Order: sequence, then C-alpha cells, then structure tokens
Amino acid sequence: MSLNLSAVWEALQEVKDPEIPVVSLVEMGIVRDVKIEDEKAIITITPTFAGCPAMHVMKREVEERVGAMGVEVEVRTTLTPPWTSDWISEEGREKLKSFGLAPPLKHNGDINVILLEESSCPRCNSKNTTIKNTFGPTLCRAIFYCNECQEAFEQFKAL
Repeated sequence: MSLNLSAVWEALQEVKDPEIPVVSLVEMGIVRDVKIEDEKAIITITPTFAGCPAMHVMKREVEERVGAMGVEVEVRTTLTPPWTSDWISEEGREKLKSFGLAPPLKHNGDINVILLEESSCPRCNSKNTTIKNTFGPTLCRAIFYCNECQEAFEQFKAL
C-alpha cells in the first residue's frame, strides 16, 4: 500500500483526546507532524503538559488507528516547543464549548495577561462569571461559576 499523507491525517482525526472525547488529537494541537519515510508513518505528538498521564493511551491509539491502514507506525513524542492552548483549532474550541468546557482564551504567548481574566460561560455565553478554584479535575482545567445561569463549569486553562 502506498502511504498518503492526507489519509494519515484523516485517520488521526478519529483519535480522540482520552480526557475530552469530543475533540481529536489533531484539533487539540497534540499531533504536531506527520511524515512518511520508507512507507512508514512517523507521527510526532506533544503532550499538553510534560507529565500528562494520558500520553501512553494517546500513543497506543495513534498506533492502532493508523496501523489499521496496514502500515508501519512510529510515534515520537517531543516537548519542544512545549504545547500551548493556542494550538487548539477553532473547530476544537467550538467542540470544547459544546461539551460544556469553556475554551481557553488565546494569548499569543503573553499568558501573564490572561491568567485571571474572565471566562465566558459555555452554556449562556455570559461573562458574569467567578473563578471558584484554579484547579479542576485535571491540571489543565479551572472551575468557574456563572452568576447568570447559576451553573458551575470548567474552563480549559490557557497554557
């Protein structure tokens, strides 16, 4: 079988984030690169943070999904450059919101400016929200409360 880059990228769209199953690793910006060398797919991924406990799951699922195409797969992990929430695609941001998880604000590298800024409620879009806990169920989420719809929600932190 002759490997096709676009077919590999398409297959990777089917690999979902294990913690947020509505978005793919591609939409989250975790898949950084795909190369084809000697009929082998070489896929480079970057975790959302260095100690991400889901890395082995993501790596295995990438190997299985792309390997199901009948090709050899090598998954490489890189920490350089470090992952940033700015890498989440617009489609991924919309999917996070529909999942009930406020997407992170874009920061273009100036993260100090937005750490304590408001978060829009993913349910009613109100900016009348209050941070309740800077640490949610995972390291990359914070817990907010919407004063309008009176619902608690999580926001994916800007990293």
